[in-house]
Amino acid sequence: MDAIFYSGIILFAGFVFGELVNLIKLPKVTGYILAGVLLNPGLIDFIPKEMTTHTDLITDVSLSFITFSVGGTLLYSKIKNLGKSILLITIFEAEFAFVLVLIGIFLLSPLLVHFTSATSLTVYIPLALFFAALASPTDPSSTLAVMHQYKAKGKVSSTIMGVAAFDDIFGLLNFSIALSVAQVIVSGKSFAFESSILSPLYKIFGALILGAVMGFVLNKLSVYVKKETAGNLVVVIFGVLLTSFGLAHYIGVDELLTTMTVGIMVVNFNPYQERIFEILTENTEELIFVLFFTLSGLQLDFNVLFDYLPLALVFVGLRFIGKFFGTKFGANISNADKKVKKFTFGGLIPQGGIVIGLALIVKQHAEFSHIADIIISVIIGATIIHEFVGPILAKYSLKKAGEIN
Repeated sequence: MDAIFYSGIILFAGFVFGELVNLIKLPKVTGYILAGVLLNPGLIDFIPKEMTTHTDLITDVSLSFITFSVGGTLLYSKIKNLGKSILLITIFEAEFAFVLVLIGIFLLSPLLVHFTSATSLTVYIPLALFFAALASPTDPSSTLAVMHQYKAKGKVSSTIMGVAAFDDIFGLLNFSIALSVAQVIVSGKSFAFESSILSPLYKIFGALILGAVMGFVLNKLSVYVKKETAGNLVVVIFGVLLTSFGLAHYIGVDELLTTMTVGIMVVNFNPYQERIFEILTENTEELIFVLFFTLSGLQLDFNVLFDYLPLALVFVGLRFIGKFFGTKFGANISNADKKVKKFTFGGLIPQGGIVIGLALIVKQHAEFSHIADIIISVIIGATIIHEFVGPILAKYSLKKAGEIN
């Protein structure tokens, strides 16, 4: 059997399970992930394991589309009245999660991770730093899928998308700082201003500038194809998105922030923005979501997950508590709307995409080779848990907020 056959099976299985869970009032994205888990090579010997290790292209294309769509939810006229609450909620939910996971993992990891020569400086502090940094970001893609499935609109929806979009910036900053500090602790390297401060700033502001330029290009191109078929417009959009993603990777800026900025440019400065996002929703969104989330379920390594399941559960629990209290605190001090205070947290649980990418970066540094596999395994396992629970909680919160019909 070739890769095309298995790709068809993966796509069809994701679609079927999405429809099945929808019958019992669960979000379709939960079914997509379930299909991937059930087809996982570690569970049944059907899909070749090579299929799970050669999906970077599909993942990158999917992430470029998803982050573009997230940027498309950040219409200035909608969020200008929520600006203060979005900023404060983002700061506190991201940093509360960071601090709580940092303390909790440092205290508990000696009981859960056993090395013959492990010390606080070589193992437990670096683990705590990396897990704390990886607790900050939120993956908005599954919440976005829920919002689009049920056509959710309102203050809570706008706040969730705004916070989820911005806390990736805090996550990237936290990770860069954690990486620099961990290198100093483990290898005795001196603090480097360029790698610790300038590099994260370049990744963020470089992505914003590149995204703004490519968004401007897309806005100009859309004027010339506005009267053409929907297919032509889809080709132009994906052409610009993939070019943006590739350029961002080439010049070393954040790819996801770049394509998200393209979406922000389109929704705020393109006179045909409603048609653009409507065409994408109707013609490509379902395909992207089925592929991305079903493949996510296929990535899980059951053996490694079971070895470090307690650590994964601790990470999930601590992050959950940090996000909950951080969101409540930020919403209260910003005098946010009552529904925003009560229900925003429900959309900030999912993780994926950027955190898996950051976890893989740890493996690229030789000084962390002894803990890199633990970090990657725990993060992938936690991602599966978050992506199962997240969409269900997001639907519940949006429905309670009165933003789902």
